[in-house]
Amino acid sequence: MTGGRRLRWSVVTLLMLAAMAISPPAWPQPPPARIGWLTTGPHPFLQDFRQALRELGYVEGRTVVIEERYAGDRHERLRELAADLVQDKVDVIVVSGALATSVAGGVVTSVPIVTVSGDPVGSGVVAGLARPGGNVTGLAILSADLAQKWLEFVREAVPRAKLVAILQDPAGAPGQDAAAEATARRLGLRTLVLRARSTAQIEEFYRTAVRERAGAAVLLSSAFFASERARIVGLAAQHRLPTLYEHRGFVDAGGLMSYGPDMRDVFRRAADYVDRILKGGKPSEMPIEQPTKFQLVVNLKTATALRLTLPPAFLARADEVLR
Repeated sequence: MTGGRRLRWSVVTLLMLAAMAISPPAWPQPPPARIGWLTTGPHPFLQDFRQALRELGYVEGRTVVIEERYAGDRHERLRELAADLVQDKVDVIVVSGALATSVAGGVVTSVPIVTVSGDPVGSGVVAGLARPGGNVTGLAILSADLAQKWLEFVREAVPRAKLVAILQDPAGAPGQDAAAEATARRLGLRTLVLRARSTAQIEEFYRTAVRERAGAAVLLSSAFFASERARIVGLAAQHRLPTLYEHRGFVDAGGLMSYGPDMRDVFRRAADYVDRILKGGKPSEMPIEQPTKFQLVVNLKTATALRLTLPPAFLARADEVLR
């Protein structure tokens, strides 16, 4: 081969290598992981879950897809929606709320489940916190004395209240109402306990509470109530009824006060569970976590609108006061 030909071949080879460097071959990409999201209604913490996934390196639409399913106040649809997610071949299902966890745990056996719910051990969904067994793991968000704290804080914040209205979601974690009523009796308070599984029943709760002259209200833990937080906070303002809620999502929406775990952190931890499962972790060997930090958050603007003067000692106990 002459020098000219060798030069031409060298130039061609360099051009080909340069082209390959600029435009590397398009290797087939693995399909995105599919995450099912099942609960009664949308709530604010899905965004925290998504953010945590991004920080773990997932790109929604490319490396992960979230399939959302909501039953609303038609709780009977949870079974159908859980089966639908299995049919869609999701890799893991995140469930929020006691009823969604119970239904999914009973229907879904072939797909890992990450739960955020009150007491998955007490409700029989898992065998224990340390070793859940089966296909369910996640976070248990209700401590044994949480309902007790709710009534104690209401007693401190609204000492003039002799009757406290308590709203329970029948689909919520069991035992909350009994614990709240027992604490109320110890504190010398009377209670009016009503149940709601629809927006109409929530509205009726506030009308009844005012008619019966309740001095304050407590909403027990419920994924459905969380999804209806804006409506509930509006009703509490409309009926001028001081209300304590389970987490600060309500206070951020204008509610008076809340006491409970940091739910933003809880759902970020749920993303960690999903990540570990997608990387091969077994739910049966992943201990269920419980929150270690609980927040008392108070909204002074709402207190002023209610013409409620909160005792200084109560305000001093708050972890955060919104002014």
